[in-house]
Amino acid sequence: MELRLAEVFDSLRNAKAVSAEPLCAYVYDLEGLRRHAERVTASLPEGYELFYAVKANSDEPILRTLAPLVKGFEVSSGGELAWVRAHFPDTPVIFSGPGKLDSELDGALEHRVECVHVESQHELRRLATLAERRGMVQGVLLRINLAVENLSETSLMMGGKPTPFGIPDQQLEECLALLQGQAGIRLQGFHFHLLSHQLDAHAHLQLVAAYLAQVSAWCRKYGLDIGQVNVGGGIGINYRQPDRQFDWTAFCAGLATLPERHSLPGVAIRFELGRHLAASCGYYVMEVIDIKRSFGKTFLVGRGGTHHFRTPHAQGHSHPFHILPFEEWAYPFPRPQACGEQVSVVGQLCTPKDLLAFDKTIESARCGDLVVFPYAGAYAWHISHHDFLRHPHPARWYLPVEERTGIGPDA
Repeated sequence: MELRLAEVFDSLRNAKAVSAEPLCAYVYDLEGLRRHAERVTASLPEGYELFYAVKANSDEPILRTLAPLVKGFEVSSGGELAWVRAHFPDTPVIFSGPGKLDSELDGALEHRVECVHVESQHELRRLATLAERRGMVQGVLLRINLAVENLSETSLMMGGKPTPFGIPDQQLEECLALLQGQAGIRLQGFHFHLLSHQLDAHAHLQLVAAYLAQVSAWCRKYGLDIGQVNVGGGIGINYRQPDRQFDWTAFCAGLATLPERHSLPGVAIRFELGRHLAASCGYYVMEVIDIKRSFGKTFLVGRGGTHHFRTPHAQGHSHPFHILPFEEWAYPFPRPQACGEQVSVVGQLCTPKDLLAFDKTIESARCGDLVVFPYAGAYAWHISHHDFLRHPHPARWYLPVEERTGIGPDA
């Protein structure tokens, strides 16, 4: 993943020069996103498809950058579906997620989603009823909560044990029997998503292989003729060791042999990636407004906090950051600074949980400098509790992609 820090820093210098108050912002590098997405999609072997998981970052400029590069979008709510269809009426869409309302299922039919990933027998029955009322046939994947031997667990597990996600594999036979009597739905294949935050390419390759082996066995046992297997997303970002990211190249090299090895030639295998595509294009920025020392600890207090950037708290890590220095100082007294010491970066919230980074040794930071957090393009602003304490929202802007793509900046 290429981080284009020079371009981001230039944009921050320009923004700070005209800002009347301490700066707080999200900066999204669309050109960096385009380059990364092109490399990811180009690496996939033949027979594999990539959908973008909109939940990671649904900003329109992000979607417009990715739309020409991915097979389509994966949505997980009626709101995401309406948003995508309002801006991309013809892009292929798949609809995942638990707890779908009848109105959302009906919206999936109205908006011509390619397939619905069904989470339960009850949802299957409701969708079939709605499709029959419209005189339609809707393609579905059954999301299966599969018990996998020797499953390598990550910090966030959605299956392989009791969870509210998917249909336990013990109930598959009942679902297949139910499908036989439903004219409004047609089985297209299976969907799996057992875990997130996977950093081990070899372990993830083994998991995909286990999915395909199980689907092949089901096809033989039940005489199924399917067209696709969706193996979810789940590939993480190594926030703790940014120089040791998931080895996408080695992973793709291993994928090439899986379909034929598991007797699924001609079956499309889909990924729905969010974090892996979008995280590296985003930066969260806080201006240092105070430096405090308390009981042997040093705190950089920045404008903003976890109400804007919840990722560190959600993941339980100290987020990496850069200090961008500025020489201007408007006050007649000495400028507070921290030099060659460990610091923690906190925000403006009235809670000790407002902690973005901790115990990080820095060369220097002063009030008025900027703290720049990379890998803030996915599950960052979009999962945060924006209106806690009613602080202003951060500024947001987008560094443009090259002109040949036809996408410009969106401030």
